[in-house]
Amino acid sequence: MNIIVLGIFAGVFIGFGAYGFTIILAGAGTGFEATIAKLIGAGVFPVGLMLVVICGAELFTGNNLMTLSVFKKEITLGAMLRNWGVVWAANLVGSVLLAFLLSQSGLYGEAMSAKAIGIAEAKVAIPFMPVIIRAIFCNMLVCLAVWMQSGAKDIIGKIFAIWFPIMLFVLSGFEHSVANMFFIPMGIFCGADVTWAQAFLNNIIPVTFGNIIGGAIIIPVSYHFTYAKKAQ
Repeated sequence: MNIIVLGIFAGVFIGFGAYGFTIILAGAGTGFEATIAKLIGAGVFPVGLMLVVICGAELFTGNNLMTLSVFKKEITLGAMLRNWGVVWAANLVGSVLLAFLLSQSGLYGEAMSAKAIGIAEAKVAIPFMPVIIRAIFCNMLVCLAVWMQSGAKDIIGKIFAIWFPIMLFVLSGFEHSVANMFFIPMGIFCGADVTWAQAFLNNIIPVTFGNIIGGAIIIPVSYHFTYAKKAQ
């Protein structure tokens, strides 16, 4: 039960970061102003992962690093997959719940709704291979951020370790499955021309697999065989 509650919180926390990002972009114009707004929004988004790590929550993309524990035989493959399944579902519940409540809050005016719709429609329109590639790069950065913060001795150190990699992935336009569990439903609730089937089949599911490749395979496997195997 604890893992479900913490998974829901993680979905909400990442959604808070995505909400802040949308606020910044909704007030921007075009050209250079839009670029600056995207940079500022990318600087706000990492608050979500900061809340997950510092306050304690269960985030699917960060938990992809559990493959390291499988390699070290600290947990079984089955235990890892069960964790991923429960946490992914709980993240989805938290993200969609936050999106629905915000859609009923009166905070989404015309500009905000238009931006939420635009984000959702753009995300489901990304072709399969590009969305996989963007998802791989995204979770490489997320897992490196989680890894780096574990070496920090204080909260300020953790904040900076998280901030820059996450800001970079947002600025780069990479795809994060849990963030998209907020972005796309938020667009749907605001009136986007997107079905729930499109949300999952065109984006959330392929992004999940891309995130696994980047965060559960490329980063942990590379570092395990580079460093851990040498130490054995």
